[in-house]
Amino acid sequence: MKELSQEDWKKQYENDENSFLLDVRTDEEYDEKHIPNSTQLDIFQAQKFMEEVNEFDKSKNYYVYCRSGKRSAQACQILDQAGVANTYNLQGGIMEWKGETNSN
Repeated sequence: MKELSQEDWKKQYENDENSFLLDVRTDEEYDEKHIPNSTQLDIFQAQKFMEEVNEFDKSKNYYVYCRSGKRSAQACQILDQAGVANTYNLQGGIMEWKGETNSN
């Protein structure tokens, strides 16, 4: 796992053709505000989270975020243990995000 600043994470994600954007917050948090083109998978639903992670394409580069950066750091560690080669945690999470967001 690599911890990236907001600027570095955004720049790297936008220029990575092999990226997968993962939001590990709850459904309610995701509906309120999320980064466009992200896939939401609630880390608090541990069994479902692990089942999904095991189906992930391990060759992708995973850019992971949550509200503040703590859950996403935990998710990156889980992805690393599952055999994903490249995981990038968004420092400060969506609370500090200055890029584009959507809501449902």
